Amino acid sequence: MWEFESPLRHQFKERQREGITLAKQKGVYKGRKKALSTEDVEQLKARVAAGEVKAKVARDLGISRETLYQYLRAEA
Repeated sequence: MWEFESPLRHQFKERQREGITLAKQKGVYKGRKKALSTEDVEQLKARVAAGEVKAKVARDLGISRETLYQYLRAEA
């Protein structure tokens, strides 16, 4: 988009990075919570292994198909 980034924007981004680093050190900045509990992930895997349609499993658990695939890839 823009070839030149203003010095103020650069300064803002640097201060933001510093703030995030400090928050992580304090244990405040932990990221997003997992969509499913460990029990839900086990249920997900069992249902998929049993041949159930992945889209239906995702709908039943209230997650997207992409999230379902991410859980399957993470434990594969």
